[in-house]
Amino acid sequence: MTVQLPDASWRHRPGLDGLLEALGAAEGKVRFVGGAVRDGLLGLPVNDLDIATTINPHDVVDRLKAAGIKAVPTGIDHGTITAVISGWPVEITTLRRDVSTDGRRATITYTDDWREDAARRDFTINALYADPLTLAVTDYFGGLDDLTAKRLRFIGDATARIAEDHLRILRYFRFLARYGSDALDDAAYAACRAAANNLMALSRERIADELLKLIGVAAPVHALRLMVDGDILRAVLPEVDGDGIARLQTLITREGEAGVAVAPLRRLAALLPPDPIVADAIGARLKLSKKARKRLTIALDDAEYETPRALAYRVGVEGAIDRLLLDGRRPLSDLTAIIGWTPPALPIGGGGLIERGLPPGPDVAKALHEVQRMWVEEGFPDAGRVATIADQIVSKFQRARQ
Repeated sequence: MTVQLPDASWRHRPGLDGLLEALGAAEGKVRFVGGAVRDGLLGLPVNDLDIATTINPHDVVDRLKAAGIKAVPTGIDHGTITAVISGWPVEITTLRRDVSTDGRRATITYTDDWREDAARRDFTINALYADPLTLAVTDYFGGLDDLTAKRLRFIGDATARIAEDHLRILRYFRFLARYGSDALDDAAYAACRAAANNLMALSRERIADELLKLIGVAAPVHALRLMVDGDILRAVLPEVDGDGIARLQTLITREGEAGVAVAPLRRLAALLPPDPIVADAIGARLKLSKKARKRLTIALDDAEYETPRALAYRVGVEGAIDRLLLDGRRPLSDLTAIIGWTPPALPIGGGGLIERGLPPGPDVAKALHEVQRMWVEEGFPDAGRVATIADQIVSKFQRARQ
């Protein structure tokens, strides 16, 4: 019995039919592959679309240009072209087979054999193809049954697949967390444990990207616990332990109770030791951006604060939400004061203090700091109250100068 990919809104995005026509869909030269097929069969939203084709990548570029479609050679040396239709990127990759690999990058050659292309992919559920016109699904390695059973299997020998690309260790646990059940493939787990030290050969950017994707799935704790118990992360993140897993579980529970959107960096903060200095060092090791590292340190800073809004004014609403969710001692009701709130600007500056008779100089900055402190402590009153506070502070400084 032929399985068909259910029709969905993504299939009717503007420009997609024109793209398929330019690539020769009517002649069987292209198929949807990977995530769009996998998630489409599960009825999940499809955001990223990958297309496999028998057409040489340089010919793909020519066909797209002839059809007036923007073509970006994002990975042309490895057969991948990104088409941009109505602002939506679609990755088009020529069928390939590996000639050699060192675990980080592969030397490939092109092929017109769909099964050969499928054989180089990682998991059976990622090697499903769908005809873009009939939506008929082609399955070479039992991916459909695995998808139904929530079973995650490498294509062929797990050790060989991991040797081709060490990142597949992390991908295994991410896909296990998102698509798998609690049943574990013992051979795959053993292969991941045996090759875990090879993660050190990967760029820290690739490790961070994959780890954040894993942490960001709905229920990552079981997979992460398997990784910790199996020493999978020890080579690259030895700081992550059982205590971190417990903190993450608490955070996920609080996120759910509060109805707050998942933030992978917040979850990473829970997973790491609760020390902002250590977290910043780990963020640097993972080559996270300065903005991401700052978010980690703010989330793990345990400095005292008077009210949720006072905290949000000091560190920003995003940082305050992270702190409140990570601090299990704080009631979730504290979040209502800051979600959707925009911290106001202090309605007076140094010039306003000078106009009140405070001489220009270092006292202006000190006095303004006191005005701001009282304003925050009083819950951000209006300009009229700030004017009264400013008068009091200026008088205080003038008396001190006499």
